[in-house]
Amino acid sequence: MAKGTPIVKTQEQIEKIRKSCQLVSATIAEVGRHIKPGVSTLSLDKIAETFIRDHGAIPAFKGYQFDPDVIPFPGTLCTSINEVVVHGIPSANAFLKEGDIISIDCGVILDGYFGDSAYTFGVGEISAEKEKLLRVTKEALNRAITQVKVGNRLGDLGYAVQSYVESFGFSVVRDMVGHGVGIKLHEPPDVPNYGIRGKGKQFQAGWVIAIEPMVNIGKHHIAVANDNWTVYAVDRKPSAQFEHTVAIFNDRTEILTTFAEIEQLTNITIYG
Repeated sequence: MAKGTPIVKTQEQIEKIRKSCQLVSATIAEVGRHIKPGVSTLSLDKIAETFIRDHGAIPAFKGYQFDPDVIPFPGTLCTSINEVVVHGIPSANAFLKEGDIISIDCGVILDGYFGDSAYTFGVGEISAEKEKLLRVTKEALNRAITQVKVGNRLGDLGYAVQSYVESFGFSVVRDMVGHGVGIKLHEPPDVPNYGIRGKGKQFQAGWVIAIEPMVNIGKHHIAVANDNWTVYAVDRKPSAQFEHTVAIFNDRTEILTTFAEIEQLTNITIYG
């Protein structure tokens, strides 16, 4: 979790972050074109790394280390299948199967600034329950963004996500949160997907935050695998994640990432 005072960005900095976010979105769209049964997550990772570097940027996740005692993250993408909530490591031995869902989380560094986004895809035909999970998680993100405005608080965002998700019998992951982003990959403030209206820090103009609801079909409890990265639902039920990076201005909030290109270029069902 990121501690400290949120970094207020200038208009010039936000424009640089916007360009990084546009590349993140384009990368996820390119990866999405290749998602189908039989494909390995490592092959998707190689597609992403090539695409990012061909556009003059650096994969933000590759080599990222949150703790000196934990190995740096080895992939360009976090590829999280079914019950894996986040931080799934791409592998030559992990092949997508019909009916899976996979979260593709991607970050890039372009001209020194970070962008971050995630989208959960269905692999072929998925169950009605999984499709419902994806629709609810994506709509929870949309509802979160409506609460992001100067004067509102982090608790307003968290409440919007939590109340909507729980109305469907799903649960919001508590131990993983969104974050500030832009100059670093993870900046303050933490952005929980649960909370109480009217509580928490007030949103300020110049903040850029990554909002990323992580929603489980079952309970919210999570655990970390022996690789010290892969986070999975303890009850082994499916989990989904959608993430946008947004910038806050005095009179508006702008979504810097986009799902439009992802949904135009892929043959994947559009959820919501």
